[in-house]
Amino acid sequence: MKRVLITGAAGFLGSHLCDRFIKEGFQVVAMDNLITGNIKNIEHLFPLKEFEFYNHDVSNYVHVAGNLDYILHFASPASPIDYLKIPIQTLKVGSLGTHNLLGLAKAKGARMLIASTSEVYGDPAVHPQTESYWGNVNPIGPRGVYDEAKRFQEAITMAYHTYHNVETRIVRIFNTYGPRMRLNDGRVLPAFIGQALRGEDLTVFGDGSQTRSFCYVDDLVEGIFRLLFSDYAYPVNIGNPDEITIGDFAEEIIKLTGTKQKVIYKDLPTDDPTQRQPNIDKAIEILNWKPKVNRAEGLKITYEYFKSLSEEELYKKDHNDFEGYIRK
Repeated sequence: MKRVLITGAAGFLGSHLCDRFIKEGFQVVAMDNLITGNIKNIEHLFPLKEFEFYNHDVSNYVHVAGNLDYILHFASPASPIDYLKIPIQTLKVGSLGTHNLLGLAKAKGARMLIASTSEVYGDPAVHPQTESYWGNVNPIGPRGVYDEAKRFQEAITMAYHTYHNVETRIVRIFNTYGPRMRLNDGRVLPAFIGQALRGEDLTVFGDGSQTRSFCYVDDLVEGIFRLLFSDYAYPVNIGNPDEITIGDFAEEIIKLTGTKQKVIYKDLPTDDPTQRQPNIDKAIEILNWKPKVNRAEGLKITYEYFKSLSEEELYKKDHNDFEGYIRK
């Protein structure tokens, strides 16, 4: 039985990856320090003999006894309000954490895949964004702690690949959604749905003309799985190129939820990207992958998940309410 270490395992994406690798017959070693992860996301896996969990911060030395065949590094705060609340931890997990895990991969002879992000493109001057684009990032802006951590993560990963012959893979993840997202984490999709469920007006930052491209989580996981087992070591965009303006997206959520609330507009936060759309030509060519779940279908599933949350979860604020800071 092949053995895989998944960091950030109790988070939104990490928990779905745990499910997928268990389903595929792997022994899964899950690791999370639970700063932003939720143990409820993986508690259904605890009874399984194929699953083990370590409460550990990968920014500190990482030791896993026994063999490891694969490492998937998904540990990182990934929500805009987290960047403001825990900026140092965000930088450390992308730098020190990645370094520690690459050392572990080298020692174990494991293949390692890192979760990079479309944020490496910053506020892009190229549209749609291709993997060859170097990006337009403000290193000292409020988003810089996340953007630059991920850019460094890519650089050190390629260095280990080049100089230590570690087998590495890099996925650049675009906006993803689905069950297990944190409802009040500051990202636009759960923010809109949460406001609709609470009977609040939907808040659009800027004039609503900025764009995003939303990929359903099952499609993303499939792309990551294919990339891990490919022979391609350079970055690959995984996302859904179906682009939509935030203004139009707000109207979609109003129609989906049936809310009677209106849309209100506030100032666009600093360094908020004006457009975001992946070019997925490489994923199509190298991985034979493209998204299958359309936005209407995925949103319906996600909305049903959020409707199932308790009153306490619906009205809970994550960390602080940094409304007006950033919507990713």
